[in-house]
Amino acid sequence: MTNKSIEALVDDFRTLGIERFETVQAVRALVKKTLKPCDEEVKYGGILFASGVQFGGVFVYKDHVSVEFGSGAKIKDPYGYLEGNGKFRRHLKLLNADDIKTKKLDAYLPLALAAAMNKT
Repeated sequence: MTNKSIEALVDDFRTLGIERFETVQAVRALVKKTLKPCDEEVKYGGILFASGVQFGGVFVYKDHVSVEFGSGAKIKDPYGYLEGNGKFRRHLKLLNADDIKTKKLDAYLPLALAAAMNKT
């Protein structure tokens, strides 16, 4: 689902730099391609993703884009790219769009969904 508030937020991301904007758009495209159905929602200053259950989101910061997984602590990290040490969440820090492939976001998305659905 795409709505005006999502597009407005994405346009706001452009003001933080074209690299952040392009990274967010590439993350969104990969999530939609990898997990179907996939809904988006603006919340907490970012875009949350759901496919039956909410499993993560993308957030923009001054120097990076963060793809965050709400149940990320349940993921057995096969590649060692997840960051964070809180009780629940883990994230991938993306410095540019190339990091999407380098840090294997496509492999983490189904793991994050399974963790959110308690199927880990």
